[in-house]
Amino acid sequence: MSDISVLGIFVADISFSGTKIPAIGETILGDKYNVGPGGKGCNQAIAIARLGGRVDFISKIGKDAYGELALNTLKKNEIKTENIIQDANLQTGVAGILVDKKSGKNAINVIVGAPTTLKINEISKQINIIKNSKIFLTQLEVPKDVTLHCLKIAKENRCITILNPAPASEITKEFYSNIDYFTPNETEAEFYTGIKITSEKEAKLAAHKLISFGIKKVIITLGEKGLFYADGQDEIYLKANSVKTVDTTGAGDAFNGGLAFGLSKGKSIKECLELANKVAGISTTKLGAGNAMPYLADI
Repeated sequence: MSDISVLGIFVADISFSGTKIPAIGETILGDKYNVGPGGKGCNQAIAIARLGGRVDFISKIGKDAYGELALNTLKKNEIKTENIIQDANLQTGVAGILVDKKSGKNAINVIVGAPTTLKINEISKQINIIKNSKIFLTQLEVPKDVTLHCLKIAKENRCITILNPAPASEITKEFYSNIDYFTPNETEAEFYTGIKITSEKEAKLAAHKLISFGIKKVIITLGEKGLFYADGQDEIYLKANSVKTVDTTGAGDAFNGGLAFGLSKGKSIKECLELANKVAGISTTKLGAGNAMPYLADI
């Protein structure tokens, strides 16, 4: 049985690198493209596996070329594939990513595909995996009723739950009471609190507002500005590690994977945050998402 279970999606990331991200109606000539594994859940599972964590990944894919890429990616990263549901009538998801090679910043359009049809009654076997995990990590890319059901089961079975609320969308009060760690980036934190975050002071205000919703611990990732953690008593602000950024795609996933791994090893919150911060920083030094997740040796 694995220490960490991750519910989420796999998509094939097709990233295009160019001198800028084109505006509407504009065509630019880029310099290279890359097809690789992506999807928040899959990236997070790869990040955990490469750090040496024991992880189960729960998802749904099609029986197509990108579905094969999913299975091969998981096998290559020594993640079991038996928790993946395959449906021949559905497409595996794809993401189109435009990367500005000067800053590493990106714009992304995700077609989720197969996981949009995921239903609670399909994952009874996978529910047992969640029950027996130390940590349950998920996002908002699979249907919300499935996500909430799994968070509740995890809490009932005394798992530590992490919700990475991405992409940001409305969630009910019931979600908040089943979350131990809530890990938005500054844009997502603004969505939930209405507070625009440009400094540590605003991050603190937003974190306090999130805690007032019933969440136990909040970590707001601030990109190149670092991160802010609050749990109602302690507060930690960490600066980002300085690296030569190539592509920021998947940095948040690297962070969440690093956090889950640290927590599964019983590390203190400060150690977990420092580790996750490093994992995220190193992931931005390579093009792509899943394949850019660092190994323990890189850290």
